[in-house]
Amino acid sequence: MPALGQELDPVQELSGISDESEEEWENESLYEDALDGDGDKGVPNRVTDACTLEEALAFRKRLRLVGEDQFVIETIEAETITAKKLCTAFGIRPPSFLEGRPDSAYYPLLGLGITRELEKRVKLPQYNSIDDAVALLKKSKNIIVLTGAGISTSLGIPDFRSKNTGLYSQLAYLGLSDPQEVFDIHLFREDPTIFYSVAKDILPTTNRFSPTHAFIRLLQDKDKLLTNFTQNIDNLEGYAGISAEKLIQCHGSFATASCQACKYKVKGEEIYKELKAGKVAHCGRCIRRLQRPENPVGMKRKRSSNGKSHSKPRRKGDYDDDSSEEYDFDIAAAGVMKPDITFFGEGLPAGFHQRLVEHDKDLVDLVIVIGTSLKVAPVSEVVGFLPAHVPQMFISRDPCLHVDFDIEMLGDCDVVVNELCKRAGWTLEHDMIPPKQEVDVQLADGYESRYTFKVKAA
Repeated sequence: MPALGQELDPVQELSGISDESEEEWENESLYEDALDGDGDKGVPNRVTDACTLEEALAFRKRLRLVGEDQFVIETIEAETITAKKLCTAFGIRPPSFLEGRPDSAYYPLLGLGITRELEKRVKLPQYNSIDDAVALLKKSKNIIVLTGAGISTSLGIPDFRSKNTGLYSQLAYLGLSDPQEVFDIHLFREDPTIFYSVAKDILPTTNRFSPTHAFIRLLQDKDKLLTNFTQNIDNLEGYAGISAEKLIQCHGSFATASCQACKYKVKGEEIYKELKAGKVAHCGRCIRRLQRPENPVGMKRKRSSNGKSHSKPRRKGDYDDDSSEEYDFDIAAAGVMKPDITFFGEGLPAGFHQRLVEHDKDLVDLVIVIGTSLKVAPVSEVVGFLPAHVPQMFISRDPCLHVDFDIEMLGDCDVVVNELCKRAGWTLEHDMIPPKQEVDVQLADGYESRYTFKVKAA
């Protein structure tokens, strides 16, 4: 049997799988499907012959005790358990396309699971209670807040991954093999109409911000906020008053848009009309250049349905309806405008890595993750990159099963942060917070540091 630990890179680990399966093992789908354990403490549900929770915890403990090589000798090489079953101990759901294949077909996936387990940050044992969470809030001076779509859902803005209600679950009608392809840069360049057909569903329509945004602003006002790394593209942090110097928009935003041909940048509002109408916006500067007499390439009179040329002259700079069929000119050569949000296949803004590595890493004294499932790299890797001794807290509706946070607080993000503020003696002002809201906080069964927050009935 090949040593599992020799292939640490996911691409290399998957190289041994037959060509017919190669496309099914793209990196994102690997992490979000096979590695997405959905049961207690990451043990997959609905899997035949899976490890029990007790067995999984024992295997993980043994791995850390003896190391990868000895662990493989004691398990796979000694044939005390199959690789397929052992995968489930590390939160891996065996994919259907491997069903019926030799057990060795699971080796690369098991190697990836083992590597991920060994790279996990180990929970700090001294932080467990809500009182601990409040004390950390009060004493910390350089807090990193990492946020996702869950902090905006109370405003009616859908997240991406929630079952039945998330954006991805609503895109089946597009017939894509993976709904994430809507945000694939290669597909956008090939056919921008797919993105534009759904853009109106994610376009920011409000300048309101949630109580959780207000909480982050409160941390800033108390000189406690080091950086807010947001994965959101709604730009609501700005409306909440979070300083640009303390904000990293990891996935960009709709605040600006750029031409894919000439790179001309405009304010995002300039293409809102097309975004809302589901029509592809083209670059005004490209159009103006192409309309010049000395640049006739790609520019010709369009004909109406009766075969006659339109006679209405086009005014210079009048390009608000670039996608309209009433164009006087064929603008096929004009560049397509793309909102400056980060698509799959594009690099994150340079400021993300620079801020994290050169500034925040050595200053941070508390990490708070709010409203995100941490499934999209490289933002998902931030918590593992920061120093292991820095306490980490998690606030969201559902647990994040692949990270061992010190304190987990599950519930509506707005409810959780308001309760923490009340216990800290802080006033969180927001018109969406009921003045006499009472919250029931309970320790989850079987856990020492996971809590549920529920608003008490009036």
